[in-house]
Amino acid sequence: MPQPWHRWHRLQALLARCLPATLFGRLALLLAAAVVASHVLALTLMFELRPQAPHPPPPPAAQEAAGPPPHRMAGPPHLHAGLLIDISVRLAALLLAAWVGARWLSQPMRRLATAARALGDDIARPPLPEDGTLECREASRVFNQMQARIRRQLEERDRFVAAVSHDLRTPLTRLRLRTEALPGAEDRAAFTRDIAEMDGMIRATLDHLRGVALGEPVAPIDLQALLHSLADDYADGGHRVAVQGQAAPLPGQAGALRRCIDNLVGNAVRYGGGAEVTLSDDRQAVRIAVRDHGPGLPEQELDRVFEPFYRAEASRNRAHGGVGLGLSIARDIAERHHGSLHLSNAEGGGLRATLVLPRS
Repeated sequence: MPQPWHRWHRLQALLARCLPATLFGRLALLLAAAVVASHVLALTLMFELRPQAPHPPPPPAAQEAAGPPPHRMAGPPHLHAGLLIDISVRLAALLLAAWVGARWLSQPMRRLATAARALGDDIARPPLPEDGTLECREASRVFNQMQARIRRQLEERDRFVAAVSHDLRTPLTRLRLRTEALPGAEDRAAFTRDIAEMDGMIRATLDHLRGVALGEPVAPIDLQALLHSLADDYADGGHRVAVQGQAAPLPGQAGALRRCIDNLVGNAVRYGGGAEVTLSDDRQAVRIAVRDHGPGLPEQELDRVFEPFYRAEASRNRAHGGVGLGLSIARDIAERHHGSLHLSNAEGGGLRATLVLPRS
């Protein structure tokens, strides 16, 4: 037999499922229930307390023949049409007031939600107007202070990254110049490779810290031309990148999207020796699939490789270099375009990266 507290918890869960999900809906439901309950209570009290009309006593002869009168229940009172109209008008007015009041009270919450959603896309958006009731003004003031603190922290981060970038690249430049003076060709080649790898790791790390293309304007992009341009660049380096499909121009940040797709194609070339890029388009989104014929990844690694600085198994990463930021930066760019990036193992071997960019 269920315990009383178990029944209470089940009742609470049932009530929670029946309640509206929005603050506006809950406020409107509460006020409407209060209005209806008050009218029902008033009508009940009116019925109970209404005096009954006296019945004329029967003749004495009839009283003696019939015996003592039985106890009679009072019948339902007759409501006048004017009373029903009065109650209906009051109830309708109170329900309308409840609806307007609930909508009015939930308006600040919707404004804060809209501002918080827009803050993720543009940290430099104008601050919220600090008007309305005392609670609204206080919430708007706190939100604006939070936005100002985030902007200051981002500006300090950009200054720090710029300083670190300059300080790190200066000794790398000196090392590159000294490498050219080494007598042995093998030593020069080894030092050059190490310096190039170090420079690539520093550049990828600083790009990740700085954020990719935060201030780049949005403009229509010919994705087909962008993909063929990347394929030509890899072909000049001796790598095969095949492109097929077409798509209409898509609004976006050209430099950021090029870096995103370049990271995906670069991974395919690095681990599979080549890449097959498929472009498809419909009314909702543009899809770019990049496939390689390399070793692929275990299922449990498909999501973890998007973590910054995470390296998968040695057969895929250690032997090919990299700092573990390419996929993280690519997903960050996709999310900045309100899109998504997913990895899956392709049939027949290899890895497939699917970039989805919505048109809305």
